[in-house]
Amino acid sequence: MLVRSWNVFHGRPAAPKRRLYLEEMVRLVTDDRPEVVLLQEVPAWALPRLGGWSGMTAVADVAQRSRLGVLPIPAEAGRLLTALHPGVLRSAFSGQGNAILLDPSLRPVAHEVLTLNPRAVRRAAARRLGLSWSVRRAWAKERRICSFVRLDPGLVVANLHATSFPADCRVPAAELDRARSFAETWAGAGDTIVLGGDFNVGPDGAAWAGWSDPGPWIDHILVRGGSPGPLRVWPDARRSPAGMLLSDHAPVELEL
Repeated sequence: MLVRSWNVFHGRPAAPKRRLYLEEMVRLVTDDRPEVVLLQEVPAWALPRLGGWSGMTAVADVAQRSRLGVLPIPAEAGRLLTALHPGVLRSAFSGQGNAILLDPSLRPVAHEVLTLNPRAVRRAAARRLGLSWSVRRAWAKERRICSFVRLDPGLVVANLHATSFPADCRVPAAELDRARSFAETWAGAGDTIVLGGDFNVGPDGAAWAGWSDPGPWIDHILVRGGSPGPLRVWPDARRSPAGMLLSDHAPVELEL
């Protein structure tokens, strides 16, 4: 089973331009028919379109709704506003979510979404870690989630995008601990767990006892149980159709 993960950067190239390439990116990352693909930073308007673009079963969840300032707006309105200059606006209006794409032969039997940074978790972590007011405020800025799918038989797949906070890596680390704990509790006895996505921590922060080895940067696919192969990172040429480098992240993958 080939499992792949990619932060698609809202469909933008690494050097942002005045249009998005999200459909091309989804088709590229699914073209060789991997069994499982984990996507992060997908604009909210695109989540319902992933199945049609990929030919796979899409389990998609909104992390941040489309909005104009503090007011929620329809996802299509967010798309139209972003289209004025997607290279600059990014998720200012469009919101974002994560998605798990599954080969049609794989049958999801359960689905859960865990908020990684709800208020109670932030408060408890802030007291425990002694986080400053400015860090606590930044952590509350955007909702982060982890999506879980149980496949029949014996496999749990989870996809997350942790908070980016280079100034204090304890913030994403707290979210990762929450996701891992939930996964280990939610999985059945003997289930293999695959937890992947944009962790926003380097390999030292994603080296967990009993799990497979992390990747070299901040994108990881960690496996507990099963017989996972080594994690591979796509070379730039593979995500550069017509010489244009897509996303500021490279896809990562492993065989399970």
